[in-house]
Amino acid sequence: MFDKQFDFEADTGKILNIVINSLYSQREIFLRELISNASDAINKRKLETLNAGEADNTFDGAITIAVDKKARTIKISDNGIGLTSDEMIATLGTIASSGTKKFVDSIDSDEKGDIGGQLIGQFGVGFYSAFMVSEKITVVSHKHDTDDACAWTSDGQSGFQISDADRTDIGTDIIMTLRKDAKEFLERERISYLVKKYSDHIAQPISWLKKGSDPEQLNSSVALWTRPAKDISEEEYKSFYHEVASSYDTPFITLHNRTEGTVEFTNLLFVPSSAPFDLFEPERKPKLQLYVNRVFITDSCEDLVPKWMRFVRGVIDTPDVDLNVSRELLQQNPVVTKIRKALTKRVLAELKKALEKRHEEYQSLWGALGKVIKEGLYEDQDNKEKILDISLFKSTKANELVTLQDYVDNFAKGQEFIYYLSTENAELALNSPHLESFEAKGIDVLLLSDPIDDFWLANMSDFKGKAFQSITRGEIDLSKVGEQTKKEDEAEPVLNDSLVAKVKHALDSHVSDVRSSAHMERSLARLVADENGMDPQMERMMRMHNPDFKGGPKILELNAKHPLIKTLNERLEAGEFDGSEKFAKLIFDSAMVSDGESIADPREFAERIADVMQQALEKTG
Repeated sequence: MFDKQFDFEADTGKILNIVINSLYSQREIFLRELISNASDAINKRKLETLNAGEADNTFDGAITIAVDKKARTIKISDNGIGLTSDEMIATLGTIASSGTKKFVDSIDSDEKGDIGGQLIGQFGVGFYSAFMVSEKITVVSHKHDTDDACAWTSDGQSGFQISDADRTDIGTDIIMTLRKDAKEFLERERISYLVKKYSDHIAQPISWLKKGSDPEQLNSSVALWTRPAKDISEEEYKSFYHEVASSYDTPFITLHNRTEGTVEFTNLLFVPSSAPFDLFEPERKPKLQLYVNRVFITDSCEDLVPKWMRFVRGVIDTPDVDLNVSRELLQQNPVVTKIRKALTKRVLAELKKALEKRHEEYQSLWGALGKVIKEGLYEDQDNKEKILDISLFKSTKANELVTLQDYVDNFAKGQEFIYYLSTENAELALNSPHLESFEAKGIDVLLLSDPIDDFWLANMSDFKGKAFQSITRGEIDLSKVGEQTKKEDEAEPVLNDSLVAKVKHALDSHVSDVRSSAHMERSLARLVADENGMDPQMERMMRMHNPDFKGGPKILELNAKHPLIKTLNERLEAGEFDGSEKFAKLIFDSAMVSDGESIADPREFAERIADVMQQALEKTG
């Protein structure tokens, strides 16, 4: 009878403390780890059988789970390759020693095939996660092609014991005596939930055993993404999308690819046709599911895709992620970074293809996802040009959304700039005084109404050599652009210098300057920023985040062609009008209203209106 006590080859107490408290943030993942180990053991046995030329000696892999509530034990069993006593000492007796890693290294890459590629437990610490919930663990195993079974027993602190055991079947039992605070894992509902969450797609059936009942399979054992795309129907893809995305629309794009090379991974991704319910959550976290050889790792790996691509749903499966670090903290992982670059490129290419070949449908998609995609123009410096190529915009002349290339291809005569109006509401902006001269000359203007627009424009100087130009900032010369709106010998109305001075004095610090403008046809006045100032829309957004933000004073431009301005000019020249302060402030307020801004003092504004109306009635009475 073999029965011997061993000490751990490492400072087990300290290392287990690290494993339990640092490598894993949730106790429940012990089940994932042990099931993964069991799956590995089954795949090892199948591979070894094939390599030994025993193809006829095949078997069906199976994993079972049984509990004894009275004894407070949970037993996870498999019919995999098993362990000898020496292997138990070498792998279970040494922290971070990995039998699976050594096994993979011992097999020529050409011999591994699909089975070798499914070996999950590469780093030897997963087993020890069971001590998060166990006060004692016993491993009973019968190795393939050996006659005897053996047992490994430990409390995780005082070393371990190796002894003979009674197990005739090939495979391994892991029997955990649970801590009193871990009784939840004795419940079938809890185990079923965890199997479904982490191990649903494991190739082997995982069954619940109960005395007097037939085994109940807990997992589906189906991983759709592992099948060839040609063998999967559209309905199967759609059904899987509904499951993984918790959404019931039809996916706009389905991406099913296997990538091999420096990094190996399979992706089954979906671009939804409508906005996911959580698309605008403040955290802006991507929700892709990461698997390692069909074992669920996390749906919170934020580095798998950029934040602007968070609308993408689906699965990434790779054997190349390092599992010796926390599976909950995969950020900055070099493998994940390479996957991210490949996925981003792939999604962008498919969106570009959809824009070109499914234009009408893409218009609808942009209505659902466009605001989020445009976040990439600001955040994703490596791909901003490609994102700009697939972006759509409203404009003053087009009946549908247009690309920037469409806009540039339809430049007016003499046009050199991409003109845009940053606005809160694109529909209401069509009546803006800023657009009047552009409309008169047949010049198209982009209407940018998404909050992100002003931010990405600050980082995007041009599109294919054509610079962006805000029509509410700086002076714009349209004299040689578009259609001619006046005769060559027709003189431009000029503001009376005295009127300019009086208006400027009356408004004091509210404006930085007062000047004539040729950019209005019907409106009385408008407010513009100087070349380095902020657009009104940007100032509005700044005030939303900081109510105390005041912004800088604007330039008040007066329309010298407007009847009221003409009359004021004439009265001043005739000495019949003194440039009343009330008129100046009313003109300023009208420009504020035209820009969608609030009046600083509505009561004072109303009083000025009433006073001017009263004066008009008295003169006509």
